[in-house]
Amino acid sequence: MKTNKLILVTNDDGIFAPGLASLARTASQFGDVVIVAPNSPQSGMGHAITINQPIRLNRIHTFPNMDAYECSGTPVDCVKLAKNVILKNRPIDICLSGINHGSNASINIIYSGTMSAAMEASLENIPSIGFSLLDYSFEADFEASTEFVSAIIEKALSIGINNCNLLNVNIPKLKKNEIKGIKVCKQAEGRWDEEFMEAKDPRNEPYYWLTGKFVSSDSGTDSDIWALENGFISVVPSGHDLTVYKAIQTNKYFETL
Repeated sequence: MKTNKLILVTNDDGIFAPGLASLARTASQFGDVVIVAPNSPQSGMGHAITINQPIRLNRIHTFPNMDAYECSGTPVDCVKLAKNVILKNRPIDICLSGINHGSNASINIIYSGTMSAAMEASLENIPSIGFSLLDYSFEADFEASTEFVSAIIEKALSIGINNCNLLNVNIPKLKKNEIKGIKVCKQAEGRWDEEFMEAKDPRNEPYYWLTGKFVSSDSGTDSDIWALENGFISVVPSGHDLTVYKAIQTNKYFETL
């Protein structure tokens, strides 16, 4: 049932990404949707902001019954401009980012423009959810998970997000009847095993292209990687505090230097 909720929708794949359209349609049943998204793909931008050049906003009319703007800046810029310029500090009930084309599980949250946009909103005390589908294809099937996405949004709006302002939601690449449910879990330990492919441009100058594969080092059954590999949607309560609290006391000897 539609209410008077104000919902900000953004992403990092760009204003015309199918995942954004799917998320905006799903969100529109719960309130008034305002879309602010990059005018070009911004994957892997993390929490970057634009400070050395102007940022441009253009209103577009692609989304029926929704206010939508394309932004020349980063995903985080989109959230900042939405709050301070477009909505002029009107209370935003929830910020939804995505649906990303590809995983943002485990340490991918650090690099993700999708999750950084949601995190920026959470820093402004706005409940926020980043959604990602484990399918990099532009033709990815977002409809298979629509009911789950809708249910998560509805719960976040009606009950709230307890003890944090940010959820990292990842969806396995499965058919609707193959998704087993939702697991609230931790972020898995892992890393990227990276390499750079070297080639020559037409002027015979070298250039490099980052590639690699994700390597999980988490063998537990309580992580997002385990949930996704076993057919569940993972929901990780997340935040911006990077302090390792257990290391404070064990490193007190630095105070004696």
